[in-house]
Amino acid sequence: MSRSSSAYERELKQILQGEDQPGASKPGRSNGSAKFLVVRAAGSLGFDLVALRPEFAFPIEVKSSHADTIHFSAASGRSSEQLEAHRQAVERVGLVALYAFRRLGRRSGDPWRVFVAPGPPRRGMLGLLRRRLPAIDSTRSGNAVLRWEEGMALTEFLSCVGELVEQPA
Repeated sequence: MSRSSSAYERELKQILQGEDQPGASKPGRSNGSAKFLVVRAAGSLGFDLVALRPEFAFPIEVKSSHADTIHFSAASGRSSEQLEAHRQAVERVGLVALYAFRRLGRRSGDPWRVFVAPGPPRRGMLGLLRRRLPAIDSTRSGNAVLRWEEGMALTEFLSCVGELVEQPA
């Protein structure tokens, strides 16, 4: 049975909100302090999700594949154009865009990996988190690429968020 991309957006939304998912792995469930308010934004903002906390706001693009690598140069370069548009949009307002890669067919462990889109370094808590996240990589020819094994596991991302928000000011 095949799932649509919106099903993976809903799955990630539930995980980030800390909701239980019957019959599915629950990578973020034990991390109560890292819950987000998540809005599905597909079609309206150019991003799939927007995750919000008092300390953070992340526009998120959700990608899924059976392969361990997603090349942005595929599909007539549409993903490359989208990445550049995302970079410009978040830079204008001082945010950081995240890319969440759902590896399909993965039977054990956390199937999600998180990457940060290119952009200037930020200060404060957002800058701290940005420096911990792996950036979207580039091929030798300069095209963006997501390599699943180089991403940060979603469970680790949620732990990082939890650690940062629990630090005394």
